[in-house]
Amino acid sequence: MSDDDLRAFREAMNGVRPMPPRASPVVAPKPRPEARFARAEEREVLRESLLPPADPALLDTGEELAFRRPGVSADVLRRLRRGQFAVAAEIDLHGLGRHAAHAALRAFVAEAVVRGHGCVRVIHGKGRGSGPSGPVLKHVVNHWLRRMDDVLAFASARPVDGGTGAAYVLLAPPGLRRASTRRPAR
Repeated sequence: MSDDDLRAFREAMNGVRPMPPRASPVVAPKPRPEARFARAEEREVLRESLLPPADPALLDTGEELAFRRPGVSADVLRRLRRGQFAVAAEIDLHGLGRHAAHAALRAFVAEAVVRGHGCVRVIHGKGRGSGPSGPVLKHVVNHWLRRMDDVLAFASARPVDGGTGAAYVLLAPPGLRRASTRRPAR
């Protein structure tokens, strides 16, 4: 450095005082050692706990519909819940009022029986837009299907087919209506 540079530096540093020394350097505590495989296993257990069961019929949320008439075996209902019957037709009741939905459902079931369909799907929705009172169509469809002579059994659909927003309905073959439960037409 030249004499001029040294003089300029001293003038710039005039009045500057050194900082007081620190008491001790701050050192963060070392993390506790943890086995990598234990963490990976915990993450895997958590991931598996969040997955739906392999068999959707085991999923019991309390929202599922299930009904079978006397004489229809529990095995038939289990197979229906698992979606093991071919669905021949479906109706979507979303957006319909209670009376229009009832009329549409009755006509749909009657036509399905005449055509010889063994299993149909009724989409009633989950009632997410129904407010605090809960699903309206789902509850009335449950009630209506139980009262229809041609319905042998019904159950909430598998998640891929609408889950608790739809139901598989098993119908009696044409001409085999349940005579003991016949009600007058309304």
